[in-house]
Amino acid sequence: MLPLVESASWVSLIPAVSVLVIALMTQRTFEALLGGTLVGWMLISGTDFFNAFADSMLKVMQNETVGWIILVVGLFGSFIGLLVRSGGTKAFGEAVSSRVRSSSGALLATWFMGLVIFLDDYLNALAVGGAMQRVTDRYGVSREKLAYVVDSTAAPICVLAPLSTWAFFVAGLLEGVEAAPVGEGMSVYISAIPYILYAWVAVLLVPLVALGLIPNLGPMRRAEARAASGTLAPPESSSWEETFPQDEIPNSPRVVNFILPLLVLIAATWILEDALRGVMIGVVFTVVSLSAQRVLNPKEISEAFFKGFQSMVYPLALVVMAFGLRQVNEELGLTEFVIESLKPFMVSAFLPAVVFLALSVITFSTGSFWGVYAVSLPIVVPLASSMNVPMPLVLGAVISAGAFGSHACFYGDASVLAASSSGCNLLAHVKTQIPYAILAAAVSALGFLALGIWA
Repeated sequence: MLPLVESASWVSLIPAVSVLVIALMTQRTFEALLGGTLVGWMLISGTDFFNAFADSMLKVMQNETVGWIILVVGLFGSFIGLLVRSGGTKAFGEAVSSRVRSSSGALLATWFMGLVIFLDDYLNALAVGGAMQRVTDRYGVSREKLAYVVDSTAAPICVLAPLSTWAFFVAGLLEGVEAAPVGEGMSVYISAIPYILYAWVAVLLVPLVALGLIPNLGPMRRAEARAASGTLAPPESSSWEETFPQDEIPNSPRVVNFILPLLVLIAATWILEDALRGVMIGVVFTVVSLSAQRVLNPKEISEAFFKGFQSMVYPLALVVMAFGLRQVNEELGLTEFVIESLKPFMVSAFLPAVVFLALSVITFSTGSFWGVYAVSLPIVVPLASSMNVPMPLVLGAVISAGAFGSHACFYGDASVLAASSSGCNLLAHVKTQIPYAILAAAVSALGFLALGIWA
């Protein structure tokens, strides 16, 4: 059997569609990603698909970015494990709960914490969910709604903050495609921030949902009804509290053993501009601090470290498999096919809206956000210049699409981590979140259309 694909065509859509179909049929995420990836390699390599698949996964595991993710996410698991085992998260939850009076207050506190931790979407998703799960549990909030709030302040808030990892990455790309002079990439990025409409809408939607001004939509209504009956988590969910039973937690936990390690982690990440080195320093500080206070002995610290790391194995498997699917989509030329198909619709007035919608479809289908930026900016920037469309507006559309993909894609990195840290089944999180993501995308598309016509 010969390969079925020689150049980018509609066939490039098949793996992404296969993932969605398998996910809906099996209600399983890893199996869906694996199935879609295998389908892709069948299209590319024919009867030799298994060898191609094995080679591709080996390349994925050799990818420097994947190695970085494994270390960062695994060590974040160890970091949170140490905070839970020492009683730090319990003390923090009790301190926050004493100042919160309702489920709305708990969700708003979660939202505010997400706004503060803007440096990196991984740091945001893992830290906020791990910190606030106990608080929202106390007020009967479903784990799905907690995961929605956590995910809504991951990538969306990071793209609005010029000191985040997302901003630094895109600023560098802008210089690389000559959309900004060397050394001026961040200035151009900052000029686009008012036009990153999806991020603004997604972030501002959260307090409206928390206060009940926007009702629980579709699956979220059912999740909240289940939580009201006493079952906070959907089936097949696990939480940090289950990893570390209450009888293992010290009797008099101290809130400083949560706040101080987290501040050290955030400060180290900010100063070093690297989440890996930041979390390493955070873990080392936590271990030394707990040992000096004699809160945990060396055996307990070691057990908490490895239990925390182990709890991240399944989320990491999803992320690694998602990278495998991204490689298939790149081989099939999915991004190029979608952009080329929509070029006839790219007239100046419609360009921002078309760019946002087209790239949103790509990021949602592929789970690739920074990769789509790298592929699309060299195409979109010259196109916008030739049509005399304001560059900050078009860049806002491109960046918005990446934020939407990170927020909505059910195997996107931030969604996986937000669900994991919130103690929520991933598919349950995505199904309950998608109506709000679509609502924010619809409002953003209308905004880009209006701005494009006005410009």
